[in-house]
Parts: sequence; structure tokens; C-alpha cells
Amino acid sequence: MGGQAGFGPVLAGDEPPFQADWEMRVAALTMALRLREAFTGDEFRDAIERIPPADYLAMSYYERWLRALELLLAEKELLAGHGPATGHGAAAGDGEAAGG
Repeated sequence: MGGQAGFGPVLAGDEPPFQADWEMRVAALTMALRLREAFTGDEFRDAIERIPPADYLAMSYYERWLRALELLLAEKELLAGHGPATGHGAAAGDGEAAGG
């Protein structure tokens, strides 16, 4: 859904960049994972664009970031205890590094 035309200009305002603490945490976690090359900017953008249109329009900017982050971490099996559809991912503390 991202990249669609017809929604008007983005207006710059005097609002703070984050409306809540969780938004700052999502942004920081996303940037940290990108710096560690867990995913690329293109993969992150693609994950945002794969959010169903109705959900996308109902979400805030950082809710979209969070959904994309959750999707990428699950797809890349980087969440401890969350493997592919079989559910056989590495459990936290079992000696196997997530994603490794």
C-alpha cells in the first residue's frame, strides 16, 4: 500500500518526532537491526508495503514500522521460540543463537 498517490502532501509541523516512548523504541530497534544487517532498507520497505490496505490505513506511522519489523523477524526466524510454520524455532537459552 505504501507509495500510493492521492493522499495529499506531507505537512511539516512543530510536533515531536515521537508521540510515545514505544515509537522511539521501535525506531531504535529497527535501526539497530538494520545496522547489524538483519534486513535491508528495501526489505523493510517491502514489508511495510505488504501490510493489507485496510490495516495500513488504520495504523499510525510507527505501528506500520512495528508490523513490518515483526514480519521480518518472523520470516527470518530471528525471534527465539518462533520458527517457521512448524513452530520449531530456537528457544531462548537453548544454546543456539537465533538466526544462526
